[in-house]
Amino acid sequence: MNIFIFGQSTVHWGRIEFGNIGNYYIVEPAIRMLHSTFPDSKIKTTLQLSERFCIDENVEVVPMEWYYGFNENDLSIAQKEYQRALEYHNGNPLSETTSFMDAVMEADLIIDFSGDIWGDNADFLGKNRFLVGLYKDRTAQLLGKKTVMMAGSPGPFSQGKNLDFAKEVFENFDLVTNRESFSRKILEDNGFNLSKLKDLSCPSFLFEPKKNLKIAEIHSLLNREKLNLVVGVILCGWNFPTQTFDTSKRKDSDYDFIVNPLIKFLNENQEVKLCLMSHSNGFIPNEKPFRLIHGRDYENIKQLEEILSQKGYSNRIFTLDEVYDPWTTKAIIGNFDMLISGRIHGAVAGLSQKIPTVIIEYGNGPDAHKLKGFAEEAAMLDYVADPNKSEDIYEKIQDCIQHLKLIKEKLDQQIPIVEEKSKQNFKLLKHLFE
Repeated sequence: MNIFIFGQSTVHWGRIEFGNIGNYYIVEPAIRMLHSTFPDSKIKTTLQLSERFCIDENVEVVPMEWYYGFNENDLSIAQKEYQRALEYHNGNPLSETTSFMDAVMEADLIIDFSGDIWGDNADFLGKNRFLVGLYKDRTAQLLGKKTVMMAGSPGPFSQGKNLDFAKEVFENFDLVTNRESFSRKILEDNGFNLSKLKDLSCPSFLFEPKKNLKIAEIHSLLNREKLNLVVGVILCGWNFPTQTFDTSKRKDSDYDFIVNPLIKFLNENQEVKLCLMSHSNGFIPNEKPFRLIHGRDYENIKQLEEILSQKGYSNRIFTLDEVYDPWTTKAIIGNFDMLISGRIHGAVAGLSQKIPTVIIEYGNGPDAHKLKGFAEEAAMLDYVADPNKSEDIYEKIQDCIQHLKLIKEKLDQQIPIVEEKSKQNFKLLKHLFE
């Protein structure tokens, strides 16, 4: 079985692995589940992964530019591939191919792994990104291959010339699996044919934390004392109602949306300490030896720490200042009593370990229905907070701390269901070849 995976495009080698930790939560279990489902498979991908990952997980990385390279001619190349594939579909021989087309022809299964950028959000990454992706999908379909869009959050969609083409591509997939059910309504409202669609859960719920991190070490790291409840706080640039996600050196007042509810929360719960942490990393391309460095979230967390300290809460908060890999990050999150997360896969790291979690929605940037969708999967939709309403954040986190035991019991019941739905993504792939 030869499998070709394409989807989210990243600029640097390893970016999908070493940047936003949530990306790694998805990729590792997905690749492992594919190998488990198709034991003798060879997996080739345009996702840019490290040499270590490729060796350990038995994956071959091909140039990102085969799919989308942030170049002016990306669209014209994709259109030519589509025209050649259309001629082939109509009974003519392939007169000329590209490296992308060759990879498709070699594969038995094509997987579009676009996540939440199959729709308008794709164009936040680069010019014509969604349209290029549609041509790539349709080319694979016309070349006669089994094509699947797996574990995505399609949408939103604007009315316009791409929508009819998107509908054509969508209904010609052999299978589409959503990683949450909110996307179904968006697809339905835009007139998509949903006959191939299954609503499942994200592979990230299957990601395993580091196993050999001693509990005593974590408790020391978290400044845990017998009478303390430790509440983790993950914040990212998308949560801010003011400015853009990548704004640097924000004004202190930009943090009011989160500072005010956290102060009220601390005043109401004297046994609570807040652990501020980053859920994104970074690296310097081509630097040797390779090393992880802090990502953009860390700047936000440190400024939040400074503001809360200036307001007299330095003894109630602390920040994790080290750079942690995904496995260690999830292990740490699993030892919180409660989590407040502005990153959805930070929330997944908590929810999948039965940690009561409040999710803060995006306050700027593209529509992100996936946050409520993921929350609904975990039966935690009531704990999604609006960053434009500080009182809503306070009410959600206060309600959560007051019902920790009840929420844990709910998660004990729900998370195994979510995990089974995650695995169903791969069982359905196998059915395509039976």
